[in-house]
Amino acid sequence: MQALLDAVVDLVALVSPAKVRTVASALRGLASPETAPAANTLVDTPAARTAVTRVVAAWAQGQASGDEVAGMLLGASDARFRVERELSVELVWTGPTTRFVRTRRTDQVLLDLIGGAKTDLFLVSFVAYDVRSVVTTMNEAASRGVRLRVLLEASTSHGGTLNYDPTATMRASVPAAELFTWRKSPSPSSMARSTQRSRSLTAHARSLRVRT
Repeated sequence: MQALLDAVVDLVALVSPAKVRTVASALRGLASPETAPAANTLVDTPAARTAVTRVVAAWAQGQASGDEVAGMLLGASDARFRVERELSVELVWTGPTTRFVRTRRTDQVLLDLIGGAKTDLFLVSFVAYDVRSVVTTMNEAASRGVRLRVLLEASTSHGGTLNYDPTATMRASVPAAELFTWRKSPSPSSMARSTQRSRSLTAHARSLRVRT
């Protein structure tokens, strides 16, 4: 049965929902795979024909009926369509606006992500501690029980490139923070120091995870 499931998933990932419906309609009502129509009568491309052939071959190894295989195809196709419909890519922009491309400001996206966090959030940011609305939303998330962790660049005194200490500022702004730092040069010695410092911060922080 697993071979049939894998073949169904592969076919659904390869062809359009309309083609899946065509294949499902052709298999519905069949008692055995021996009576299935040829793959080249159902789909157009060589890759799709190979995928249909795999479905029929896997069907022959199981005990399913044509109606069940058709249902598997339609169910997998619908599930994939729903997932793709819910997923979207948005351009996040820091800079001047333009009427030619629809964008969202970085701070708006950060506020949405932090505000919608339920259990865990890992933020990589160099300026979040300096934006009052972001800091407020992070503290609200922590009060809901969200685990917050933040990755910051280190100051020059700790092997980084910044002439100020963002860790101290973030710790003061978001007390429930579990803070991490990273350095520009990943030499073995600096990596060891970074690892040791991260563990110390993790052990003594209350709870904050930060990610972007």
